[in-house]
Amino acid sequence: MAAIELQGVVKRFGPITAVNGLDLDVPEGICLGLLGPNGAGKSTTMRLLTGQAIADEGKLRVLGFDLPKESKPARAAMGVVPQLDNLDVDVTVEDNLAVYARLYRVADVGAAVDRALQIARLTDRRDAEVDKLSGGMRRRLLLARGLVHDPDLILLDEPTVGLDPQIRTELWTLIGDLRARGTTILMSTHYIEEAERLADEVAVMHKGRIISRGRPADLIAEHAGRQTAEVYAPPQRLAELRTAAEAAGLRVRPAGPAIAIVGSERADNGVIPEDAVVRAATLEDVFVLLTGEEAE
Repeated sequence: MAAIELQGVVKRFGPITAVNGLDLDVPEGICLGLLGPNGAGKSTTMRLLTGQAIADEGKLRVLGFDLPKESKPARAAMGVVPQLDNLDVDVTVEDNLAVYARLYRVADVGAAVDRALQIARLTDRRDAEVDKLSGGMRRRLLLARGLVHDPDLILLDEPTVGLDPQIRTELWTLIGDLRARGTTILMSTHYIEEAERLADEVAVMHKGRIISRGRPADLIAEHAGRQTAEVYAPPQRLAELRTAAEAAGLRVRPAGPAIAIVGSERADNGVIPEDAVVRAATLEDVFVLLTGEEAE
């Protein structure tokens, strides 16, 4: 059974179509990474799933509930970790969790709070005031809050956006633990490494729809091949090399001050210059080729 089923979903905001005929299913027990550049429609999709926005067209079903008609019971069965910090800063860590446990009508509030604190590794901070927490601890508290009622499905909307690398790694460890327990997770992100590291499957989203989906290794093999050759040179030489590579049927993408010739193992002799840096193809190559956007 799929935890999430979307068919032909459209959401418009005036002249802007944020979600454009989206088809998406998330089987139970997997972590699906919704990977796309800013403006791809990821956050709007999350808002549709939580009932914060209503689709103009299409069908949405979450945990067996039809949306928006049954948004309330669907929302009660899922946990949501928003992109923006909306914690209550005037109370303690424990109070934040206890309030949500009661809102979700959890039978044993104390046990639920203890469990969420343990998962988020915040047990020693239970009596701390939220406004005294570091940014990383606040993100962990948001995660704990989304888990306090032991939901069947967790929605993570850009869970590590704006965090420094060390704190991001801490969050990845916590999310990885949830994934290992078999929790169903839908995670939106524009970080390549985050999707590659955490997701069982990645769905690349662009201009409001899914343009490719699969396991990271399968996406790389399908779209990028085995190797990528990066060439660093003056602009004129890069332009010449790009023209030659594309004439040979290879795909070329920008890579900062360089160009990346994707699938370079298929090149004829002489197409790849000797000073090129040859590396394994990555999900970043796939992302840039499919969306035309530089990766983060």
